[in-house]
Amino acid sequence: MIKKKYLYLLGLAALAGILTGCGKNKIETKDFHSDIFGENVYIFTPQDDTAKVQETLDKIYSRQETAQFGDERYAVYFMPGTYDISTNVGFYTQMSGLGLLPTDTKIKAINTYARWLSDDPKNHNATCNFWRSIENLEMQSDTVWAVSQATGMRRVKVDGNLALHDNYGWASGGFLADSQIEGIVDSGSQQQWLSRNNSYNSWTGQNWNMVFAGDAPSGVPVKTWPEASYTSVPETEIIREKPFLVYDKKDGFGVYVPDWKKKSVSFGWENGSKEGKFLPLDDFYVAKAGIDTAGTVNQALADGKNILFTPGIYEFSETLTISKPGTIVLGMGLATIRSSAGNTCITTENADDLILAGLLLDAGASESDNLLYLSAKDNAAPSLLADMYFRIGGIPGDKPAKAKACITIDLDNTVGDNLWVWRADHGDNVGWDLNTCPNGIIINGDNVTMYALMVEHFNEYQTMWNGNNGTCIMYQSEVPYDVPDKGKWINPDGKRFGYASFKVSDNVSSFTGTGIGIYLYNRDNTIPMYCAMEVPDVQGVRVHNIITVCLNGFPGLKCVINEAGDSVINAGQTSKILDYENGEWK
Repeated sequence: MIKKKYLYLLGLAALAGILTGCGKNKIETKDFHSDIFGENVYIFTPQDDTAKVQETLDKIYSRQETAQFGDERYAVYFMPGTYDISTNVGFYTQMSGLGLLPTDTKIKAINTYARWLSDDPKNHNATCNFWRSIENLEMQSDTVWAVSQATGMRRVKVDGNLALHDNYGWASGGFLADSQIEGIVDSGSQQQWLSRNNSYNSWTGQNWNMVFAGDAPSGVPVKTWPEASYTSVPETEIIREKPFLVYDKKDGFGVYVPDWKKKSVSFGWENGSKEGKFLPLDDFYVAKAGIDTAGTVNQALADGKNILFTPGIYEFSETLTISKPGTIVLGMGLATIRSSAGNTCITTENADDLILAGLLLDAGASESDNLLYLSAKDNAAPSLLADMYFRIGGIPGDKPAKAKACITIDLDNTVGDNLWVWRADHGDNVGWDLNTCPNGIIINGDNVTMYALMVEHFNEYQTMWNGNNGTCIMYQSEVPYDVPDKGKWINPDGKRFGYASFKVSDNVSSFTGTGIGIYLYNRDNTIPMYCAMEVPDVQGVRVHNIITVCLNGFPGLKCVINEAGDSVINAGQTSKILDYENGEWK
C-alpha cells in the first residue's frame, strides 16, 4: 500500500530517484524518478534545478526524435507550478501536468517539429510524427504541434497561437480536444483534423477534411463545403474526457475521471469547474514492463483493481480479461501491449462502463483474431476508448506481424475518441503477403459513436460497420499502398475491383457519417478502386461531407459512395459529396 505521508513529501521536494543506469541506452541521471512508477516516468517539481530539468528533457528528446519504431517509452509529469523551460515531444513520449486544471502547471514552451524525416532542411514533413501526447498543461507561448495520426493534445491551454504544421510541411493528423487556445489555430498544410470541444480565437488553414465538433462557435470558420473543407457539428452528442494522473496534497497520487457529458460545447474545465471524481492510486494496480506478466495483471483485474500501465513494452502470451463493470485501464507514455502467441491483447466478458485509454496494442508473429475485443452485454452502460492505437507490423523482428482484425466491438454504446488503426505501410517485414490483416475495425454493437476514427492500409475493408444507430464524426483512411495486382483485390461481389474503405452493412437501417476522408495512393502498382464507401440505400443511413482524393497512380477511384460521385484519376484530384441518403446525393 502506498503511504500518503510518503506521497505528500514526494510533491514538496525534488524527487530522490533511482539510478537509471550508465549504459549507452540509458539516460544518466539519478533524479526525478519514483519507486511507484519506475524509471521511465519522470516527475519534476518547481523546486528542481531548472538547468537539470532542461538537460534531462533534452536528453529524452534526443533519443526519441527519430525513434519511430523504437522500444523506449517515457511519461514526463510536472507538479503544479511554473517552469522556465522549453522542450520538445518526440516519439512514445507523454508530457502532462499533475494539477487538477491545466492552468495549475505552466510551461514556457512545448513543441513538436518535423525536421528529422528528410535531409532537405526546407522539407518539414510531419506525416510520420506519430505516437505522442501533451495533456493537462498550460503553454505560455506560441506552440507548434506538427503531428499526424496516433497523437493527442488534450486539456491544454495555449497562451498564444497554435500551429498544426512545421513551416507548412505536410502533416496528416490529428486530434485536439477539451482545450483553450488564446490565439489562432493554424492548421496550414494538415490534410485532415478533428477539433472537439475546444475554444480558440479563430481557425485558419484547410486542406481536405477539417472537422469541428462541439467547439465554441465564436472561433469556428463560417464557410463550409463545397466552398471550404470545413465541417461543423454544433454539439458533441456524448463524450467522456480521458482520465488523467493527478497529485493531491491531501490524498497523494490518483486518477481524475471526468463524467459523461451530453450535448457539450467548448472545453469542460472553464472557470475551474470540476467535472468528475478523484480515484486514489490504491484503486489501481501499477503495472511495470519487465516485471509484470499477463498473469499478474489478470490477477489484479480479478481482484477488482483498475490498471495503470507505466511506460514500456509488455510482451504478453495470454489475453488480459476484463469482467468487472466500471474497470479503468490507463496507459502512461504510450505503454504498449504486444501479443506474443497469437492471443488477443485485451478482451472483455460481460463488462460495461469501461474506460480503456492511452495504450498501443501491437500484433505479433502469430496471427491474432483481434488485438481488442469488446464483448456484448445486455443494456450496456456507455464505455470509452480514448487515445487507443493499434498496429500491424513495422516494428523490428524476425517475422512479420499478423492479425485477422485489430478491434471488434460487440458492446453497445461504446464511444471511441481518437483511434488510429494501422496496418504498417513502412518499417520492417512490411508487404502485402507479410504483415497481413483483412480488417481494421469491425463494429457490431448498436449506438456506437466514433470521434476521429483513422483506419489505414488493411487488406480488405478498412472499417466494417454492422451495428445500428451508429455515428462517425471525422474519418480518415488511406487504402493499401501495396496491392500487388488486380486479381489480389476483388470486391466480395466478384465483379468490381477493390474493397471500399468504409462498409456499412446492408442490414443497417440507421447510421450517420460526418466529415469522411478516403484517399487512394497507388504506390506500388496501378490498381483500380471502384468506390470509397459502401452503404445501404435506405432512409436513415446518411453521409454528410465526404471527400475522395487520388494521391498518386492511374487509374484511380471511380465513385465516392456506391455509384455516386465523380471519379478521381489524376494525382491531386478530389471528389466531394455533400449529402448522401437512400441513393440521392448532392
